[in-house]
Amino acid sequence: MKISTKKEKSHPLLPAALSLPLKILPAFVHNKVLVSTLNRMFSNELKQGELDFMQGKIIHISIEDAGFEYRFTLDKNRLAAADKNHSPDLTLQGTVYNYLLLASRQEDTDTLFFSRRLHMQGDTELGLYVKNFLDGLDMDSHKVPAYFESLLKKGLPVYERLFR
Repeated sequence: MKISTKKEKSHPLLPAALSLPLKILPAFVHNKVLVSTLNRMFSNELKQGELDFMQGKIIHISIEDAGFEYRFTLDKNRLAAADKNHSPDLTLQGTVYNYLLLASRQEDTDTLFFSRRLHMQGDTELGLYVKNFLDGLDMDSHKVPAYFESLLKKGLPVYERLFR
């Protein structure tokens, strides 16, 4: 048996009770909100064809500690909710905290994937396209996301203290 003498940093998990109110809403409502938000956020990228690599591909995002799953695809230059009866081409799994770290750019995609805090399964090439797209985003050109990123950076320490 291997015993680690190095103290590992624990990462906060969202308490299940906090996700209960949102679970009252059906999954298609969550998917619709996410897809609408992403279409607004990435409207320029969609127009310029930067998300064409997703055409006909289903991406499944799993937020493990909240118990939420989202599936979407690119259809006619717009992101659209995908049917859960179809197998995803790519699955991304992580906790609320790790997705918040990614969204706020407190951690980069490589760090989160190599430290196994975000997991990727499925089409490796599609996964690399998604990773490169996220890495290449110019947050300064996205007014709402830049504001959101600033808000996340300020809120992450509070989240860490509350849920660690």
